[in-house]
Amino acid sequence: MRALTWQGKRSVSVEEVPDPIIQEPTDTIIKITSTAICGSDLHLYEVLGPYMSKGDVLGHEPMGIVQEVGSAVTNLAAGDRVVIPFNIACGKCLMCSLNLQSQCETTQVREKALGARIFGYSELYGSVPGGQAEYLRVPFADYGPIKVGHDLPDVRYLYLSDIVPTAWQGVQYAGVPDGGTLAVFGLGPVGQFAARAGVHLGYRVIGIEPVPERRAMAERHGVETLDYSDTIGDELREMTEGRGPNSVLDAVGMEAHGSPVGAFAQQAAGLLPDPLAQKAIEKVGVDRLNVLHAAIDAVRRGGTVSVSGVYGGMADPMPMLTLFDKQIQLRMGQCNIKRWIDDLLPLVENPSDPLGVTDLMTHEVSLDEAPEAYEVFQKKQDNCIKVVLKP
Repeated sequence: MRALTWQGKRSVSVEEVPDPIIQEPTDTIIKITSTAICGSDLHLYEVLGPYMSKGDVLGHEPMGIVQEVGSAVTNLAAGDRVVIPFNIACGKCLMCSLNLQSQCETTQVREKALGARIFGYSELYGSVPGGQAEYLRVPFADYGPIKVGHDLPDVRYLYLSDIVPTAWQGVQYAGVPDGGTLAVFGLGPVGQFAARAGVHLGYRVIGIEPVPERRAMAERHGVETLDYSDTIGDELREMTEGRGPNSVLDAVGMEAHGSPVGAFAQQAAGLLPDPLAQKAIEKVGVDRLNVLHAAIDAVRRGGTVSVSGVYGGMADPMPMLTLFDKQIQLRMGQCNIKRWIDDLLPLVENPSDPLGVTDLMTHEVSLDEAPEAYEVFQKKQDNCIKVVLKP
């Protein structure tokens, strides 16, 4: 089959790779009909290359049609249409029973002391072949896949694989009081859906984003917006009676713009041989933290900062005095996709499209065009906000 493979820093290509096969009785094979490029894929493209091997198949936002099922899979049949959550969970362990599927005890990457395996996401999360391909092997298919109907287009369902639940969890973790104010830093795909979810739930939502096209998209859904600046905390306090927002959501993560020290650390780590680069990433502060620090500064005293953006450094400097003095709560983590599907499936199927799932994709291209799409997305060119690939 054809699949998008990692070849090096800022280098991906479509190659012929072996077709996936049933390996365990709980496996299924799906034919991909749509798969998206995620903002966190860009971390592999840019920062986390030391954990990648040449030829790794990328992608963790797929959906498609079941082709074959293992002997233990009784809930799916050939021809079923499914969305595949990005994290791989068994559905039977203690963590899954607690709706912490991203911490699944069966699929945890214990050799890295990390959580559940993820499709297409480096040795950090199990080196599982991803979904930017023609076909995908799905482990634990007796639990993970989300079965959907055949009547609505892919775009209605595709984002259930990651970014809609990730945004929803981020807003739930933010703990916004009824009628309160939520500030969302970053209006990329997760930030867009987080902001729209906040509006849907009745909050005042202020989105902070330096890219005008992203601000304009959020404004179409009732979100107030601000450009990012060094005085953003003061601006937010001026808009909220001097206190700051009740809750702040960081939807940016490790590659925030305007963090020269973090950018230098990331570049320096990237120049090292992979084993040394891994140690640098794991032991040194390599994240760009200006957005996270701005969120901590801006949130009101006693408020909550919810982190949906991905961070990877193990020694990042944090303003502990401010966190303690302001009595700030921090919540974060990989999304527990299955936890939120019962809440979200009715919303994405609703004819009124309350989360605006049909108003996010800016680029739909073939799998062969994926290398160029990665570059455009990474450089924020051509008003690119979300790319969907059609294998």
